Amino acid sequence: MTNEKDQEKLMNTLYWWGVPTLFRAPFEKDPSKCDIALVGVPHSTGNGTTERDQHLGPRAVRDVSALGRRVHMGFGFDPWQSCRIADLGDVPLPEANDNERCIERITEFYCKVDEAGAYPVSIGGDHSITGGILQALGRDGGRARQGEKIALLHFDAHTDAFANLDHFLGAKKSAAHWAAYLVQDGYVDASHSLQVGIRGNTRTLDWLKPSYDLGYEVITMDRYRELGGKECVRMIQERIGDRPVYITFDLDCMDPAVAPGVSNLEAGCNGFQMDQVMELLRAVRGMRVIGGDVVCLMPTKDNPNKITSLVAMSVMFEMVCLIADRLLKEQE
Repeated sequence: MTNEKDQEKLMNTLYWWGVPTLFRAPFEKDPSKCDIALVGVPHSTGNGTTERDQHLGPRAVRDVSALGRRVHMGFGFDPWQSCRIADLGDVPLPEANDNERCIERITEFYCKVDEAGAYPVSIGGDHSITGGILQALGRDGGRARQGEKIALLHFDAHTDAFANLDHFLGAKKSAAHWAAYLVQDGYVDASHSLQVGIRGNTRTLDWLKPSYDLGYEVITMDRYRELGGKECVRMIQERIGDRPVYITFDLDCMDPAVAPGVSNLEAGCNGFQMDQVMELLRAVRGMRVIGGDVVCLMPTKDNPNKITSLVAMSVMFEMVCLIADRLLKEQE
């Protein structure tokens, strides 16, 4: 007969049982009491399209993420035992329909997380949330960056660097602008950053030019297929080096068959498969990963089996493990 501890361990892996925190981690309002802070950012007014259900992403991942409270076979460790990991809840956004005020709120929240010494792993929300987060982590005096500009590892089907647009249907610090203004305002060092997985039949033939002008390295899906995964891993490691790196992961970089419940599907050409993404994420193992986010989940458009939420959960788990693995090695 199993003992009480074993029974609790079993029940905690059942997504439909108990209180749904992210990965069944303890709920904790004080970021100083955790090493890795799990955060929901239920924001969807930075996209500017009719696809506005991205604010439901954090709740959808909480509902399934108990399934993801596992050990990491590739790294050979249990992240939940190696450091303090807690769910801080959601960023409060009382002006939810005002994108610019929401970005300010997000920045204010993550300044407190950074000052407390925690490394955030977040679930959005549309991609404008990354701008708010990195305005906090990349600010002058930011703890995690330790005086250096942040390198960005950006997975996406789109560049989100459209500085040629004054606004995106009313939103200024929008899902279409963040990758540009973070560089222009000095938070991100594009010369040591990469945009990976870019693809699609676009509105203009020069759509990559803004990224190149800013200084990003761009690995389109066509280029990925030409170079292969191992060479792309080498490029990521070489370009980022020993700099603080933040990972932002737009689920639309995945193939629509793998992640159908996203805001801006690119169905005209194949996206990443799960194993390909995991190989590229693990390129930064042992490097100074200071946080990450997963964005653009549309639970209302997901399959009944919630596959896109499960994909989001799996990518978040990988980010948690990358940070926990580094923290564990620093303690040795």
